[in-house]
Amino acid sequence: MTTYKKKNRKGLTMVELMAVIIILGLLAAMVVTNFMGQTDKARVITTKSNLKKLHSAIMQFKMDTNRYPTEEEGLEALIEQPSDVEGYEPGGYLGTTEVPLDGWKYEFVYQEYPESGKPFVIISYGADGEPGGEGYDADLYSTDAN
Repeated sequence: MTTYKKKNRKGLTMVELMAVIIILGLLAAMVVTNFMGQTDKARVITTKSNLKKLHSAIMQFKMDTNRYPTEEEGLEALIEQPSDVEGYEPGGYLGTTEVPLDGWKYEFVYQEYPESGKPFVIISYGADGEPGGEGYDADLYSTDAN
């Protein structure tokens, strides 16, 4: 009768170790790819939310003061009372001391009487911070967010 001795193995072989490393690498790549896509989507959602908030604040400013902020005053008029305005809401219209930024940490652009024929528009130039673009670089407008 032949007896077999069991080998006491401690640890993994080099092939097993390489297989585990490759599998972990593939999983990490998938997670990072999905996470980055979600981050960009979250930035768009944040920007649209801030556009709605700013749009509403300007409409309230108009109802209280009978005029829109000028381009020179910009969105700062929502947190600091312009000198020639009566009926301004004490404490401003945003409830903060700073105008929010878009999802990519760029300042919003305020325009009076844009080409659209609306009384005003607030613009985020998207991920690239430049006018125009496609995908996440596309411009977002307050007139589209409402």
